[in-house]
Amino acid sequence: MRKLISMLVFVLLLVATGCSHAAGTAETKQETELTISAAASLQDSLEEIKQLYESRHPEIKLQFNFGGSGSLQQQISKGAPVDLFFAAAADKFNKLKDEGMIDETHAADLLGNDLVLVVLKDEKGFTEMADVQGADTLAMGTVETVPAGAYAKETLTNMQLWKTMEPHIVYTKDVRQVLQYVETGNADAGMVYKTDALTSSKVKIAAIAPSDTHESIVYPVGVLKDSTHKEAAVAFYDFLQTEEALQVFEDDGFTIN
Repeated sequence: MRKLISMLVFVLLLVATGCSHAAGTAETKQETELTISAAASLQDSLEEIKQLYESRHPEIKLQFNFGGSGSLQQQISKGAPVDLFFAAAADKFNKLKDEGMIDETHAADLLGNDLVLVVLKDEKGFTEMADVQGADTLAMGTVETVPAGAYAKETLTNMQLWKTMEPHIVYTKDVRQVLQYVETGNADAGMVYKTDALTSSKVKIAAIAPSDTHESIVYPVGVLKDSTHKEAAVAFYDFLQTEEALQVFEDDGFTIN
């Protein structure tokens, strides 16, 4: 009898241990969190994609860190724990490549965009890029850390407008702050991506920067070599390239590379 009882206890312990392990595994799955550092201009699209992805993969939580691509690149270079980097400029992305931090087997130039001049919807007198000279204040991203700011400076320089406009420029931390400055009247005009302009009901696109006045606007995305959730990171990277995800980007005004 004692031997029988001992065997029953042993079996119960095995069952309990198995259940505990299964619960622990489920809990681990629920806690899988991917950190994606992404250009601020991607925010609306990625928030929509987040809902799509998490509804199908409840074990994955997407945590986005939005900002200027240069600032994000610097954070990653200094050791910030990131699983994917989605930049708005190839040079910022390539810096991490050169440092050996990007898994080049899971990296791609995914999207494109246009640089535009925006003003308040009821503002008149701005119909082409050269009209920017009529702005007392022009908002644009900080050149060193915000790719849209670098493209804006390149455009103004190639159009022989930089020296004229430089004293009138208000620099911002990212493109969304440029929009905010124009929307609130703290700047007469701003230079942002087309996709950002389309998110605002208060501004209008006054002009599109000619494509030959700046380098091509490219959005590269890649998985970090040091990702602590490599398999999950690669799965989300692959999802970003599906027709469904690309349609979200396209609907928001991006071009697909």
